[in-house]
Amino acid sequence: MHDITPYSSPHYFIYLFVLLLPIIIGLLYGKRFRIYDFFATVIILAITFFGGDARQGISLIFYVLFEMIVVFAYKFYRKNHNNFWVFSSAVVLAIIPLVFVKLDPLLKNATISLFAFMGISYLTFKVVEIIMELRDGTIKEIKPTEFVRFILFFPTISSGPIDRFRRFQKDVLKVPSREKYLELLHTGTNRLMLGLVYKFILGYFFGTLLLPKVSILALSYGDQAPLGISWALVAYMYTYSMYLFFDFAGYSLFAVAISNFMGVETPMNFKQPFKSVNIKDFWNRWHITLSFWFRDFIYMRLIFMMMKKKWIKNRITMANLGYVTLFLIMGFWHGETWYYIVYGIFHACAMIINDAWLRYKKRHRQQIPSNKFTKALAIFITFNVVCFSFLIFSGFLNTLWFS
Repeated sequence: MHDITPYSSPHYFIYLFVLLLPIIIGLLYGKRFRIYDFFATVIILAITFFGGDARQGISLIFYVLFEMIVVFAYKFYRKNHNNFWVFSSAVVLAIIPLVFVKLDPLLKNATISLFAFMGISYLTFKVVEIIMELRDGTIKEIKPTEFVRFILFFPTISSGPIDRFRRFQKDVLKVPSREKYLELLHTGTNRLMLGLVYKFILGYFFGTLLLPKVSILALSYGDQAPLGISWALVAYMYTYSMYLFFDFAGYSLFAVAISNFMGVETPMNFKQPFKSVNIKDFWNRWHITLSFWFRDFIYMRLIFMMMKKKWIKNRITMANLGYVTLFLIMGFWHGETWYYIVYGIFHACAMIINDAWLRYKKRHRQQIPSNKFTKALAIFITFNVVCFSFLIFSGFLNTLWFS
């Protein structure tokens, strides 16, 4: 048996639903079988990480043990102390495995990838959230079993959505009423069916059937056009954008649906992002749990730090610097290639321009019309700005220009 990527094959769904059946029956009758939940988690993780090459699974075990030491050492320290540098050191230690994994392709040094396994980014986001909220005092207590259950919650382990510890705890520590759980089953089933359409029909159409053909056309026309710009490249931009959305949104729907079957209301990751009226609205609708994580744990804390230390007095300059820092980090998180970094800079610039426009619009609200036409125009512009950013993100321009 080979490693099975979550939600990628019929085999995974078969294993999943066989293991979920006792959980569903138990919740229908008001019971959480915690020992069985643990057993099902171990089986799914074994299928996912130990099915073929066991190195991923071994890396996962070492990673969890390492992060437990960091978190519980900081928790012990935080009971009586609150030094900023100790807190910062704990955060740095928590992200070191992820940094090693991200640097591996750049340095071409396999020895630093001890922690290379699927989903390390999303597990690290959860760990950093716990450390930050331990410092804030919003997490008062956490047990090793609770930490492991939160980190290794298998429906979301590979690509999110990124839940928050306190919200997650409220769900797993209680059993929903029969009426509430029937509602969760109904909602979860709808999300599962929609996910099947998104990932295996629309995602397959755009990503497997259409994208390779459009890619070949764009490369062939690119040899004849300045900078490779052609209508085929425009077609590639829209095709890739559709593939990216349907594939990832489909996965996220699966993760939320399976969470619902387990009595957990994992937050949704997408909310009709292509209906966004501006770029800030887009980031409130696209990969929501990730964008909110970056907002809460990087952007807002950086802004607070700048205000507290009085490094910058002008609030607009402060916000703009926050955007550049935030999206540069997001770009580097995706990878150390020029197109990911440019993608981050592009979105930072888009946010800065958007804020400037909103301030101008507020000052001239009497002169600037607001109606269905202007809203449709705003959606059209935002959609095309986002699709262009996805063209950058795809790395296709790197192939077109430098290969």
